[in-house]
Order: sequence, then C-alpha cells, then structure tokens
Amino acid sequence: MNLESLVISCDAALLGVLRPTLEKIDVKIEVCPESRPGNEMLAKRKFDAVIIDCDDLQGGVTILRDLRQTQSNACSVAFAVLNGKTTTQEAFQMGANFVLQKPLTPLHAARCFNAALNFMVRERRRYFRQPVEMPVQIKSPQRPDLTVTSTNVSEGGLAIRTTARLLKEVPVELQFTLPQSNASLELRGRVAWADGTGHAGIHFVDVPQSSQYQLDRWLTERLENELPQSARDHLAKQ
Repeated sequence: MNLESLVISCDAALLGVLRPTLEKIDVKIEVCPESRPGNEMLAKRKFDAVIIDCDDLQGGVTILRDLRQTQSNACSVAFAVLNGKTTTQEAFQMGANFVLQKPLTPLHAARCFNAALNFMVRERRRYFRQPVEMPVQIKSPQRPDLTVTSTNVSEGGLAIRTTARLLKEVPVELQFTLPQSNASLELRGRVAWADGTGHAGIHFVDVPQSSQYQLDRWLTERLENELPQSARDHLAKQ
C-alpha cells in the first residue's frame, strides 16, 4: 500500500524536484496541470497529500482556501508552493500544513516531505480499516447482552456480523480485545447502520483515553506494516 499525493501544477521545474522526492519515500504522485480538473479530482478522490502551486497557477490560492471545505480531503496534508506573491503566514491561514518556496531544491523538498510523512500516515490511519475477526461483547438497554464477530475496525468504529437484529442509532457498550495484544478495550458507541442481512456498523462515541491510545497504536502498527519498506525506514528515523 502506497500513500497517494496530488500535485496541482504545470511547472516542469517544480515537478522535476517533487517526483523523485516523493518516489523515494514511496508516495505515489498524480499530477493535474490545471485548477478546474484539480478541483474535480479533489471532489471525487481521497489523497493523503495535496500539493498546490499557489502563485504560478491560476486559481491555485482558491484551491488551497477551499480544500478544507471538501468532503474527501478536508483533513489531507496540504502543501502550499509559493513564489513571492502569497506570504507564508497567508498560506498557513488558508489551511496549509507545510510551505515550500520556489525555486525548490531537492534538499529542501526532501527535508519537508520526510518531516511530513508522519502526518500523512496519521491522516491515512484516520480512515484506515483493518480487516479483523474478533469477538465483541455488546451491551444494550434494549436487549440482552450478546457476542458478535467483527469484520473490520477503524479509528472511528467497527463493522460486525450478527444474527441479532440491531436498531439504528441505539447506544451500546462494547468490550473487545485486539488480536495479538493484551489490550482489552471498553467503550461506548451507537449503531450507525444495519442492513438486515446480519451486517452492521457501530460508530464509537465515547472512548476513554487509554482505550484510544491502545487502538491508535494497534492500527498504526498494522498500517505501517502495509507501507513499502522505504517509507517504514523513514518513519523509523523520526
């Protein structure tokens, strides 16, 4: 599994630096040379990093300003590439996480993206779903306690299969032990969806700090194991 980036720029010199820098840490790069199709891609697809040529691409600043309002990429790591028109402070105020200045050198690019890699992995973890089958104890005020089986777990919830009928929006208490760990988690959630065929999704709504730490750590370990070796090596150096 590779992290994915979108570069919105038609600057050949900039792309000549960005492409090898991102490839070195196994971040896939997709290039869009114009603002309008760039906006369309951001509306349709999720990217771990969005790199915007703010000063030399017509509409670039607008893309950066509107990025945090998009449904798919509101939390993506944003890089603003500047060339004397937009200030660093303005870029940060518009939502940039990192700022690159032209002319961009390979050394500056490498330092910036190596520092940003952790943020990109953290963002990927936010919507990462780990397939896992484990028993989950469910307590609900509307029915006797039951044990179900999970099919995947994420930072924000889990999917289950069960023969029991679950009603949407019903609050539940959950208890489960993450595989290959001794981390027993107790938290509260609500039934987000149920399709009537034995599958349902539960959204976490009240997670104790200790349980959140254990879950985040467990998910991060599995996410990093799916990354290419070069990306894992860079993360290990940080």
